[in-house]
Amino acid sequence: MLVLVVSGVFGVCWWAAGQQIVPNHGTHSDTVLAVKDGSVVLTANSSAARRRGTYWLSWDGGSALMGDVLAQGPDRVERPLLRGSRPTTGTAVYVGGAMPSDPKTTLGLDYSEVMVPTELGLAPAWFIPAAKDTWVIAVHGQNGRRKALMPIAPVFNRLGLPVLAITYRNDEGAPASPDGLLHLGGDEWRDVESAVRYAQEKGARRVVLYGASNGGQIVGQFLSHSPLANATVATMLDAPTTSLPLVGDFAGEQHGAPSVMTWLVHQIMQWRTDTDLDRLDLIKYPPAVKPPTLLIQGDADTQCSVQMNRGFFDTATKSGWRMQYAEFPGAEHTESWNSDPARYEKLVHDFLRLAVDQ
Repeated sequence: MLVLVVSGVFGVCWWAAGQQIVPNHGTHSDTVLAVKDGSVVLTANSSAARRRGTYWLSWDGGSALMGDVLAQGPDRVERPLLRGSRPTTGTAVYVGGAMPSDPKTTLGLDYSEVMVPTELGLAPAWFIPAAKDTWVIAVHGQNGRRKALMPIAPVFNRLGLPVLAITYRNDEGAPASPDGLLHLGGDEWRDVESAVRYAQEKGARRVVLYGASNGGQIVGQFLSHSPLANATVATMLDAPTTSLPLVGDFAGEQHGAPSVMTWLVHQIMQWRTDTDLDRLDLIKYPPAVKPPTLLIQGDADTQCSVQMNRGFFDTATKSGWRMQYAEFPGAEHTESWNSDPARYEKLVHDFLRLAVDQ
């Protein structure tokens, strides 16, 4: 009996570890129940369908931007259609915080698809041109996509900053890592280094690093290890996984897992990836290069504890790291822009106007 219990616990922990380190780019669908004059009624299968704020709706052949919740019931939600196409009743749709398509289609911004040489091969990226020689390198999070950070691209464009929204190892269309697993920043920072080198070869004199979720940890590891880190004039971190051990503890608490199981998941992840996850902690091990930083965090984040990033801010500022902290009430993980686009865009605009012009 004891052998069965131990085997079961280990199996659950192996599965939980896989959820963090095995690439998975799938999506979850809702269904259009009705289309009214200026609004749409959806099933509420996904949590995003019910969240307050501004979200995108996408389906095969179309997309639309939706506003805040108008009405909701036990199994449905009604939201206004702000712009874009109109779906038809019965259509399977995806509700998400990220824009559904490319920068031209969704934002009206001219762009080109470029290939960034990395140590593992060519990785696709979107390049949005602008006049200045300070480029924004946008780094999405775990199992994310480059479009996730594009809602703020019009602000970068108005400031004259070219944008390179990158992919990295194990992304769709990008080279796989040798073991096919996510290393959560332990190796991915090398692909950011490749992107910075590519930008420099194309005329960039300085870079701004914009990382969300695990993209923030990847940015931190780049600042810790890369000889090109000094080219960074500023960083923007949106709900970053600043401490992988604390993220793991928080996930365990969210699911009511005993601490021994959280520990075992951590050990399995380290063993499978051959990565010292304890070193992926920007609170205990801050980067060698510390550019002026804007740290953005939602206080309803169920993936990155708001207490973790409050602590990161406190520790960083006490050490002399120039950091601005902005908290968004009610915002879920990396959805601060969705909760209050106007405030988010003003924060980014004002921060970069000062940081880049210095």
